[in-house]
Amino acid sequence: MTGDASGAGNVGKPGLARSPLAPDRFPDLPVIDGVRFAATAAGVRYANRTDLMLVHIAPGAALAGVFTRSSTRSAAVRDCQAKLAALPGMSESGAAFFVNSGNANTFTGARGAEDVVRLSQAVAKAADLPAGRVFTASTGVIGELLPRDRIEAAIPALIGGLDASGAASAARAIMTTDTFPKGACAEARIGETTVRIMGIAKGSGMIAPDMATMLGFVFTDAAVAQPALQAMLSEAVETTFNAVTVDSDTSTSDTVLLAATGTAGNAQVKGADTPDGRAFAAALHAVMHDLAIQLVRDGEGATKLVEIRVTGAVSRDDARKVARSIANSPLVKTAIAGEDPNWGRIVMAVGKSGAEADRDTLSIRFGDILVAENGWVAPGYKEADAAAYMRGQELVIGVDLGLDDGADTVWTCDLTHAYIDINADYRS
Repeated sequence: MTGDASGAGNVGKPGLARSPLAPDRFPDLPVIDGVRFAATAAGVRYANRTDLMLVHIAPGAALAGVFTRSSTRSAAVRDCQAKLAALPGMSESGAAFFVNSGNANTFTGARGAEDVVRLSQAVAKAADLPAGRVFTASTGVIGELLPRDRIEAAIPALIGGLDASGAASAARAIMTTDTFPKGACAEARIGETTVRIMGIAKGSGMIAPDMATMLGFVFTDAAVAQPALQAMLSEAVETTFNAVTVDSDTSTSDTVLLAATGTAGNAQVKGADTPDGRAFAAALHAVMHDLAIQLVRDGEGATKLVEIRVTGAVSRDDARKVARSIANSPLVKTAIAGEDPNWGRIVMAVGKSGAEADRDTLSIRFGDILVAENGWVAPGYKEADAAAYMRGQELVIGVDLGLDDGADTVWTCDLTHAYIDINADYRS
């Protein structure tokens, strides 16, 4: 089942305007041999809205995943974790990813776990797969039971609609408050073989990673040993999905799944610390980074994309503490929304971060503008210049702690009244 891939005029929750930071169009994603997509409308929460996605993966694929560490994570997350832990590196059986939007199936007790088992079995039977090779994910409202019968009734249509070029419709089906579907792709050269990687994701609010954040599904035709695939995915998460935040809230449903079909015909990548492994890991990182930045571009109510670069910390961990403290500060984020170069709020966020800092070695920049250094405002700083810079849609805030060589970067967005509007009536 296919549809318009532009995303214009079609949002996850009716009535939301397309983000001003959205890309011009959905990318042209390559076909990954061995992967087929389908999407349909089951009325999970809204009528006449695409809200179910099925991905069928051919036999022989290696699978990897990273999930939220939330202690209240969903039944689907727990089921995926158990299934991945029990899988061999590869299987002669195929696999499937089955995803619904509109309902998170979280905090739904024994019935929620029962729904995951029953829906996995229904997909397995329809697709001729072992139930242990069906991975489900759900996103949307917490605390409400899935409309299981309606979802089950839609499975035959999904099976009949599987299409290798259906990724755009699948990306649309997993949206909630997203205002545009998210996709990215890259290529890598492994020996004499060009391999392809592509992915789709959803996320707009409840974005503050504790592994990944949101839902993300990545596919490649490369042959990669399962342990290496898992290791490269876990590493890439740290500087992509784990390096973005919209509102400091971590979802109960965060799931990233990666499938490598091995159909490209390359010599199998057995580890990341080889030329082939480094080439594949770089392309995988590029796809995941692109998707992660799109999440911030679609942050609920966002009008500005903000990169927080922290250097000079005593460790990378301290640098991330500072970057996240700045990125998650409501005072910083509202100042950015108001285009106010209020650098005092940056100083405040550094101080509360818990990282080691020294007032007299700290410097702050807005883009190329040196704002503060040596414990006070920088000589020659002109607030009019900084105010003009803050009117841009894409901003860089640089903080150098001046202590050592620890560094990290986090991406965030501003905090506007639209965020309140979206979340005040999220369930209505």
